[in-house]
Amino acid sequence: MAVKTLTINDQPIGADEKETILQAAQDAGISIPTLCYLQGLSEVGACRLCLVEIVGSNRLVPACVTKVAEGMEVMTNTERLQKYRRTIVEMLFAEGNHICAVCVSNGNCELQDLAIEMGMDHVRLEYQFPQRQVDISHKRFGIDHNRCVLCTRCVRVCDEIEGAHTWDMAGRGKNSHVITDLNQPWGTSDTCTSCGKCVNACPTGAIFDQGSSVGEMVHQRDRIKFIVTAREKKQWS
Repeated sequence: MAVKTLTINDQPIGADEKETILQAAQDAGISIPTLCYLQGLSEVGACRLCLVEIVGSNRLVPACVTKVAEGMEVMTNTERLQKYRRTIVEMLFAEGNHICAVCVSNGNCELQDLAIEMGMDHVRLEYQFPQRQVDISHKRFGIDHNRCVLCTRCVRVCDEIEGAHTWDMAGRGKNSHVITDLNQPWGTSDTCTSCGKCVNACPTGAIFDQGSSVGEMVHQRDRIKFIVTAREKKQWS
C-alpha cells in the first residue's frame, strides 16, 4: 500500500494511493459538499458540487472521482468554488419543483442543507416549472419526480447493492428522468424486491415511504454503508 502525501487547504494529509481527494478529505475531517456521492456506492461525478481547485491547474476537478497524487495541493473552499456551488444549487431548485414547506423530507433533505450551507436565500434564475408526475402505484413507496435531482443514487444502489437493477435513466437533457423497468409504473415492476434501499439512498423527498406527511420522511442513508461494510468485511455491528 503506497501512501501519497498532499495538502488540502494547507493541511498536510497522508492518503492511500487508491483514495480519491474526497475520501482523503473526509478521513481528515475536511468537509466537501456532495449530492450524487454516497459512501458504499460507485462514484459518478454527476452533481459537480465537490469540484475543487488544484494548485497549478486552471481546471476544476470533481473530488469524488479524482485520485490523490504525491505533492498535490488542493483547495476546497475558495470564493470561486463557492460561486460555482451556489449556482449549481440554484439551478437544481430552478429546474425542478422543490417546495420545501410541503415536502415529506423537509428538515431531512441534503439539497435543502446545501442551500443553507451556500447561503442561498433566493434563486436568481428563472423557474422552469416542469410538468412531472408522482407515482404511488407501489404498495409501500412512492416517487415524486418533481423533487428528483438525477443523482442516480437509486439506480446505483439497486444495481450494485440489491442486484435488481429496477431503476434506470431515460430521456435526454431537461427530459431526463429515472424509470422503473421499461418505463412501467413502479407498482407493476417484476424486478423490484421492495427492499427500500432506494428510499434510504435518496437525498431529497423524491422517493418516500407512503403515508409520510410533511417533514416526516427520514432517510437512513447510513444503512447503505453498513450493508457494504457487513458484506465486504464481515462486520455486522
